[in-house]
Amino acid sequence: MNRLFAVANVLGKMILLFGFTMLLPFGLSLWINDGARAVFIESILITAGCGLVLWLVTRRYQRELQIRDGFLLVVLVWSVLPAFAMLPLLFFIPELNLSMAYFEAASGLTATGGTVLSGLDTLPLSINLWRGEMVWLGGMGLIVLAVAILPLLGVGGRQMLKAETPGPMKESKLTPRIAETAKGLWLVYASLTLACIVAYKWAGMSWFDSVMHAFTTLGLGGFSSHDASYGYWDSPLIESVAIVFMMLAGINFATHFLVWRGKSLSSYRHDTEAGLFIFIVLVSCLGLAFYLWFVGVYSDPLTALRYASFNMVSIATTTGYSNIDYSIWPIFVPLWMLFLSGFCTSSGSTGGGIKLIRARILYQQVFREMIIIMHPNAVLPVKLGGNVISNKIIFAVLGFLFIYTASMVLMTLILTLSGLDLVTAFSAAVACINNLGPGLNQIGPATTYASLSDFQTWVCSFAMLLGRLEFFTLLIVFTPAFWRK
Repeated sequence: MNRLFAVANVLGKMILLFGFTMLLPFGLSLWINDGARAVFIESILITAGCGLVLWLVTRRYQRELQIRDGFLLVVLVWSVLPAFAMLPLLFFIPELNLSMAYFEAASGLTATGGTVLSGLDTLPLSINLWRGEMVWLGGMGLIVLAVAILPLLGVGGRQMLKAETPGPMKESKLTPRIAETAKGLWLVYASLTLACIVAYKWAGMSWFDSVMHAFTTLGLGGFSSHDASYGYWDSPLIESVAIVFMMLAGINFATHFLVWRGKSLSSYRHDTEAGLFIFIVLVSCLGLAFYLWFVGVYSDPLTALRYASFNMVSIATTTGYSNIDYSIWPIFVPLWMLFLSGFCTSSGSTGGGIKLIRARILYQQVFREMIIIMHPNAVLPVKLGGNVISNKIIFAVLGFLFIYTASMVLMTLILTLSGLDLVTAFSAAVACINNLGPGLNQIGPATTYASLSDFQTWVCSFAMLLGRLEFFTLLIVFTPAFWRK
């Protein structure tokens, strides 16, 4: 029981800190008087008040977290914070019920980008800014932010970062101290966000839209302040800026950090994922553009390249923007984009899916098995970047692939059983588990998740959390072994 109180103590501090993140949209609402000031005051008071009470009640149980404590804390943070993040939406938009508001907040904090809202153009700017800020905070990970700040409050963060960090290479450190690592990653993240804001403004966006969409571009979360998403501007220049920064956000931020610290681009060349990521995206853009032109969807090859490239990069990086309803294209194209969303982005990026590093390890393992079948005595180690991958990591990746596939099938079956058609159910499972956002049919890019029932909405919310925490972090908490002393 003392262990639970120790975790609750840290959770209280994080809820308290999270309450202060609402000051940004509150300040905007206060400045422009958009009518949402009162809801942010209530939300800040409730969030900060609950965090403060939980912190004070459990303060005598404060201690250094153990590994299992870190897993429990991560699960609690990602499941509890959406309940507070949804408050401004729930208070301001009367047609939202609890399941819809939680879905919207979970979608933001997990950087999924699926929405239940319509009429985004008429929402107060501060509400839309809060939606974008949720994606930005969730993109790099609230846990990483906490690791950078909580040492000031006397709480160690190594166990939290280990539980949150995506990819199989969890032990690699960029700096000697874990807090410095987190701060370095956030410095790069914030710097790229600032560059994206300036680029969007230069390309023709307003200052507000530049900030809002820079948040969701670097977070790869796809929320927009317009129902038409990037179709609102119909600007190839704005779309080009988005493509560049979505690609940057799809690369490991540790690599960006090493480039920044070493003042050299050589780290990109040595990254085992970056080159393959760029190659897959470029080939897919050209291939889909040719296909759309060849089958007659677009008569102009450059127009086909524009629409194919923007939507392909957006979906493959699990961002979820759109500039056209791509669900009306030949079914091969959106299915290929959904397929890429499962593995295209790098580990350590803000994207979802199984990550490219796991896909490479799986491919090499399959290739090794085929060689061993033909040559039983062959010794053929799996290598990545010149380093031999241990069987421990290979087994972990195989286990991850199994739970990923099983979760996709199970979520599809549950959503189909609840009344959704197969295409909608499957694409919802893919979109939510991969933290992608839009799917096909009933939840396509031209529609929202608002048509789903409350039960289906909760299933999708759980799927988003499951994918964001990379399955094991969440599922391990439900095993009996986790709770044994």
